[in-house]
Amino acid sequence: MRSIRRLAMIGGLSALMVGFAQAEQWQVAKNEDGVKVSLSEVPGSKYKAYRGETTIKASVAKLRALQEDVVGACAWIHECKSQKLLKHEGSQGWTYTQFNTPWPVTPRDSVLHVTNVEGVDGSVTRELKGEPGFIPEEKGFVRVSQVEGYWKLVPKGPNVTEVTYQVHTEPGGSVPSWLANKFVVDAPFETLRALRKKAEE
Repeated sequence: MRSIRRLAMIGGLSALMVGFAQAEQWQVAKNEDGVKVSLSEVPGSKYKAYRGETTIKASVAKLRALQEDVVGACAWIHECKSQKLLKHEGSQGWTYTQFNTPWPVTPRDSVLHVTNVEGVDGSVTRELKGEPGFIPEEKGFVRVSQVEGYWKLVPKGPNVTEVTYQVHTEPGGSVPSWLANKFVVDAPFETLRALRKKAEE
């Protein structure tokens, strides 16, 4: 049963990767301080997908532990106000996050279903899927309506890991174009820089 479940998770991840690949027309938007951010149009959406890439001097195990510390991770996730674990089941977890937004935009929150898939090469892929209806909506927040993406941690040597963070989000409600365009660059860039700083302390 465990092997069947693992195959199903890998199949789901493969489908996610294929979906991204079909939309891949990536253009580099920022490449500074060892972090490269690329953007891609997504058919049927007015919001771009983003992909951030960097190399961190830390092991896959350490980076995974930092990510699985759901409350603590809020300190390095861009514009995270608070975060908590709702449910944990084997290789899967459900997290709830509240985000800061500049006035007058209503703050956002999201529920993510996170699935860990371990590769034979020692890599770890954390598949991210929004589940907005998992818990009731909170007063004063607009629930992010759709999230699809992943974290990929690939070992590149002793205590060296290549990190990719790729996401497409439908933020729900009304978001000014200037804010949406800024967020898709700042979110991966600032998140990866802060994660690297934390991991290399």
